[in-house]
Amino acid sequence: MSATHTGIPGRWWSRTEDGKIRCDLCPRACTMNPGQRGFCYVRRATEEGVRLETWGRSSGFCVDPIEKKPLNHFLPGTPILSFGTAGCNLGCRFCQNWDISKAKQDDALMDSATPEDLVAAAKRTGSRSIAFTYNDPVIFAEYAIDVAKACRPEGIRTVAVTAGYISPEPRQEFYAHMDAANIDLKAFTEDFYHRLCFAHLQPVLETIEEVVTTTDCWVELTTLLIPGENDSNAEIERLSTWVADHLGPDVPLHFTAYHPDFKLTNPATPHTTLRKAREIAKKHGLHHVYTGNVHDPEGQSTWCPSCGERVIERDGYTIGAWRLTAEGACARCGTAIAGRWDPDGPGRWGARRMPVRIH
Repeated sequence: MSATHTGIPGRWWSRTEDGKIRCDLCPRACTMNPGQRGFCYVRRATEEGVRLETWGRSSGFCVDPIEKKPLNHFLPGTPILSFGTAGCNLGCRFCQNWDISKAKQDDALMDSATPEDLVAAAKRTGSRSIAFTYNDPVIFAEYAIDVAKACRPEGIRTVAVTAGYISPEPRQEFYAHMDAANIDLKAFTEDFYHRLCFAHLQPVLETIEEVVTTTDCWVELTTLLIPGENDSNAEIERLSTWVADHLGPDVPLHFTAYHPDFKLTNPATPHTTLRKAREIAKKHGLHHVYTGNVHDPEGQSTWCPSCGERVIERDGYTIGAWRLTAEGACARCGTAIAGRWDPDGPGRWGARRMPVRIH
């Protein structure tokens, strides 16, 4: 698919009875007259339908450790080429990438890259995967899918870092092309989603359950714990129970520390809150629960759910002792550890962050 500076024809839209254009990509279902843009800002109505204006345009490229996405059970220790575009279909008041996700496209997009350019850059940098991150890839789904199609024949994986706010029809196709995803489960109340994200909880739960139970995409979940908003023991109990009942015990869950940013000024998350959340989730039967954005080797390591062996030692983004077999089982007791493992063992990228120029 070729693109111009004005974008490409978008998919997943319909025409209303009064002739307006409705974007059917996400639950917002923005209804627009020609020339108007949706909430995400990057999808614009024309006389012919919807145009995606950020195809092939980026807010930056960087090689990261895959654990930064965060993904702990997907090719650990390997480098991943990361990039985003501009805009977002949520309005999180605590957004920690707000300078990108809230930007108008012309403010943020500083580089361009075709899917073939990205594949070449991944190979040149030794990246095993490409991540759609920094802003939500749902809003540039056509571009992400085109990149994934170019990656597969070259043995490069694709990873979506997303809030999972997507409608059923595009959801099915989008995740069919992704090898892994980290999905933000931002809270477990409709009030939080409505008040702080200008969105709804139920579509996110539907996305998570469908992707985990009906696709081959590897999924890990992240909840940013914000003091006074979504960090009560009762809410963490409900969230953990839902994950165990609807997804099973092996889907990794990351509780990460919040710091004041954008329009929310609540105090930063205490370390004790993260440890308590991990304890609650494990009590409800979840096998792999992690703490993030803090120094916590115990909470960031992977432990065998059967014998308690530390099978992957982590300190931040750095991997230490590795006690998995080539088949991805605990070397001590033989219990299979859910994930996507390289039979040759972990990569050694470490905590490096390397900016990349595509051209």
